Amino acid sequence: MIEKAAVDGELVIVRARASAERAACPACGTTSGRVHSRYGRRLADTAVAGRPVVIELQVRRFRCRDRACRQTTFAEQVDGLTFRHGRRSTGLQTVLQQVAAMLAGRAGARLANTLAVRTSRSTLLRLIRRLPEPEVHTPRVLGVDEFALRKGHNYGTILVDIDTRRPIDLLPDRATATVAAWLADHPGVEVICRDRSTAYAEAGRLGAPDAIHVADRWHIWKNLTEAVEKTVIQDRALLREPENTAPVRAAQPLDSPEPVPPSPDEPRQSGRLSDRVREQHAAVHALLDEGLGLWPIARQLGLARNTVRRLANTATADELLVGRWTGRTSILDPYKPYLHQRWAEGCTIARRLFEEVRKRGYPGGESVVKRYVQRLRETFPHDDPPRKAPSVRDVTSWITRHPDRLHDDQAQQLKQILARCPALDRTAEHVRAFAELMNDRRGHDLGQWIERVQADDLPALHGFVNGLGQDLDAAVAGLSLRYSSGAVEGHNNKIKMIKRQMFGRANFDLLRKRVLLAA
Repeated sequence: MIEKAAVDGELVIVRARASAERAACPACGTTSGRVHSRYGRRLADTAVAGRPVVIELQVRRFRCRDRACRQTTFAEQVDGLTFRHGRRSTGLQTVLQQVAAMLAGRAGARLANTLAVRTSRSTLLRLIRRLPEPEVHTPRVLGVDEFALRKGHNYGTILVDIDTRRPIDLLPDRATATVAAWLADHPGVEVICRDRSTAYAEAGRLGAPDAIHVADRWHIWKNLTEAVEKTVIQDRALLREPENTAPVRAAQPLDSPEPVPPSPDEPRQSGRLSDRVREQHAAVHALLDEGLGLWPIARQLGLARNTVRRLANTATADELLVGRWTGRTSILDPYKPYLHQRWAEGCTIARRLFEEVRKRGYPGGESVVKRYVQRLRETFPHDDPPRKAPSVRDVTSWITRHPDRLHDDQAQQLKQILARCPALDRTAEHVRAFAELMNDRRGHDLGQWIERVQADDLPALHGFVNGLGQDLDAAVAGLSLRYSSGAVEGHNNKIKMIKRQMFGRANFDLLRKRVLLAA
């Protein structure tokens, strides 16, 4: 029963007293109404309007009526408000437990401070450890995978219920005996989704001998991609297009004169500036024909008013595009014959030309050379430079990617490479056949695909099919059933995020609680 509520500085103080006539003994459960004494409890509660709330609660201590009970007296508890030895209300305790499970120590303490609740990171970590152990049930479809406690040194095992996509347990290592013991203690697993690890395969055979093993499709495809990459590496010399033996046509004779500047009476016909001016001129005159003024046109086109006036006062865009040639000399003039010679030899990179003329004594900056090279490029266009040869990773990606996701240029390059390299052409055919088999869930056809690969002279793919043969039943199930380890991989990424959030300093028990409770 609330007796009084008042504001004392930054605190909201609520005075109340318990009013139940009887209470149950926590030791034996016997109800009693015999009051032994009364005392006050001070409880922190959730904040109100950004102010911390303190409840000053008067409670009673009762005598237990059972003479055989080891507890002579006991304090009453208010349902939904108090718990034994608690300095916080039940509501605030629940909020802090959720904050701790989601954010852990430092981040949780900062959020609690924002919620006007004073607490420390150590308190939140203790709350996580005091939370009851999550109930571990036996799933019908179990996902198994490893995760790094300390990458490259210590690894654990995460177990996920594939049907509900929730983690059910974390094991401190990835040993076969540990996983097998867990499976033996939780009978009833019908399907085990895993990667192609031999340790987990053996653990499943020992702990759940009747379970169906499903090899993850992503891992199978990854192994196939690695085999394709090995084949591409063996034939990397054929990735580059054969060089053209025809003589290179020079863009201009070596003694070509300096590029002729545009006449002052002739407008520029190409270039980004001229194209933009023509578009703006057409847009302005179209709006003028509709009866709009200069200010509305400027606002609509996002142009300055003086720009709109200049465009409106000219009949054609060519009047604004007339070139101006001053005929002034340049510090680059003594070096232009050399630039013409290098241009004719095929060197069209402004940075390289600038470095060469600077070694010859050119005192100016790079921007002058760049502008002159741009004029050369417009006046004497060169043939396109030879295309860079695709890398091993590029070709591997093109072969293992869906053909509809390739750009026209990529598809054309791949077609030319496959025409030059018969081994890669046969590899691409096997990869396409395997992709169709996997997408259509035709795992029963895997044996025929393996026979076709073994009949071909492709050593890298032979290694891949030999690995499949060692775990053939799981591979067939993985390519046939709808189950996969996608949910396990997602929780593996979540574990990485939780570890980073705790700066990698969490013990296994704390990490396990957070993963299972924050899922």
